[in-house]
Amino acid sequence: MLNIFWFRRDLRIEDNVALFHALQQEESVLPIFIFDKNIIEHLPKNDARVQFIHSLLSKINQKLAEFGYSLAIFHDTPINVFHQLLKENKIKAVFINRDYEPSARARDKEIYELLMKHQIEVKSYKDQVIFEKNEVVKDDKTPYLVYTPYSKKWKSAFSKIKIETFDSASHLNKIAAHHYPFLTLNQIGFENSNQEVLNYEISNELVVNYESKRNFPSVHGTSNLSPYLRFGSVSIRQIALKAKNENHETFLNELIWREFFMMILWHFPQTVHQSFKPIYDQIEWRNDEEEFKKWCEGKTGYPIVDAAMMQLNQSGYMHNRCRMIVASFLCKHLLIDWRWGEAYFAEKLLDYEQSANVGNWQWAAGCGVDAAPYFRIFNPSEQQKKFDSEFKYIKKWIHGFNAAHYINPIVEHTFARKRCLEVYQKAVKS
Repeated sequence: MLNIFWFRRDLRIEDNVALFHALQQEESVLPIFIFDKNIIEHLPKNDARVQFIHSLLSKINQKLAEFGYSLAIFHDTPINVFHQLLKENKIKAVFINRDYEPSARARDKEIYELLMKHQIEVKSYKDQVIFEKNEVVKDDKTPYLVYTPYSKKWKSAFSKIKIETFDSASHLNKIAAHHYPFLTLNQIGFENSNQEVLNYEISNELVVNYESKRNFPSVHGTSNLSPYLRFGSVSIRQIALKAKNENHETFLNELIWREFFMMILWHFPQTVHQSFKPIYDQIEWRNDEEEFKKWCEGKTGYPIVDAAMMQLNQSGYMHNRCRMIVASFLCKHLLIDWRWGEAYFAEKLLDYEQSANVGNWQWAAGCGVDAAPYFRIFNPSEQQKKFDSEFKYIKKWIHGFNAAHYINPIVEHTFARKRCLEVYQKAVKS
C-alpha cells in the first residue's frame, strides 16, 4: 500500500504543503509528474516552457537521487495515467496541491471521480496562494470586483495570520521505490529551446527600488519571478513573507494582484472566453487579420509597440508596462478582439498565467473587473516619451532602429481614438 503525490504547479521539494503531508503518513510516497498530452501536443516541439518544466523536474529528481529514489514521469492524459497506476499499485490516497484554472478543475474532477470509485481518498491543499477561493471576500460573502478594497482586506487578513512553512525536504526517506521511468525531454517529443527562463532576483536592492524602476523597460527593475511562481518552483509564502518583513509595499501589491485575478477566475470561470461585463461582447470588432499579423510581428509603425512584440517573439518575455501598451493598442487602436491578443500571449509568454493574462487583457479592453474605462486610450508615442525617452529599449529590440526613417504607423492615433470611442459608445449604449 502506498500514497501518491502528484506534482503539478508546485515543482519544488522545499516548503511544499501537499508533499509535506504525504510524507507524514505511514505509507511510502510515489511522486509523479504527468506531461499531459491534452496540453503539450498543441505546443511547438521547442517550447521553452516545457524545457523549463523538465529542468525543474530534473532538479527534483537529483534531490531524490541523493536518497536513492526517483521521480516518475508520465507522458499521457492524466486519466490514462491514473488508470495505469490503479492497475499496478495498491493506493491508499492521492495528495495534491489545488489548482484554480477552469481546465485544471475539470481535470481534477475527472480524476477525483475515478479515485472515489476505487475508495481512494484525495487529499488537497492550498499551496500556490496565500488566500484562495472565498478566504478574502466582502462582508456579505460575495467576491470583490475592485482591486483596492480587495487588497486592503487581503493585507488585513495577512497581518493577522501566522504564515506556516512546511519542511517537506526533511522527510524524503519516505519516498517509494518504483519501476517507472524519468522520461527525458526527447522521450516526450520535445527538444531544447533557444529561449531561456531568466534567473529571478529578489535582492533587497531590487525590491527597495521596485517602485521607482518597474515602469521603465530598459532598466533592470523587475524580479523575473513570474515563471517561477507560475510553475511553483518557489514558495509564495516565503516570497510574501520577505515583502512583508522588509515592508516592501509595492512589491507585495504585485503579489496581491496575482491572487486577485486568481480569485476572479475561480468565481467567474466564464471570463476565460467572455467579457466580465457582457455588454462589451457587443463591440463590433474590426478583427483585420492583416493588421493583427503586423501587430504580432512588431510592424505597426509605433516603435514602443513593435519593440515590445519583438521582445516577446524573440525572448518569451515582455515588460509589464509594455504589455499594457500593446494590449491597449490592439484593442483600442486596431479594434481587434482582446481574445486574439490573449491567445497570442498564451502561445508566447514564458510566464503565461491564465488568470492574470485574461484579467489584464480584459482590463486593457475595458470589459473586465476593475477595468480601465473604455475611453482611456494609451497614446503609444506619449508612452514611449514617458518610459523610453532615449530609445534604449526600442534600440535593443529593433535592430538598426532609426527614428527618422522608421516605417509609417498602420493607423494614426487621433483617428484611431475617435473611431474606438464611437464603436465602444455604440456597444455600451445599445
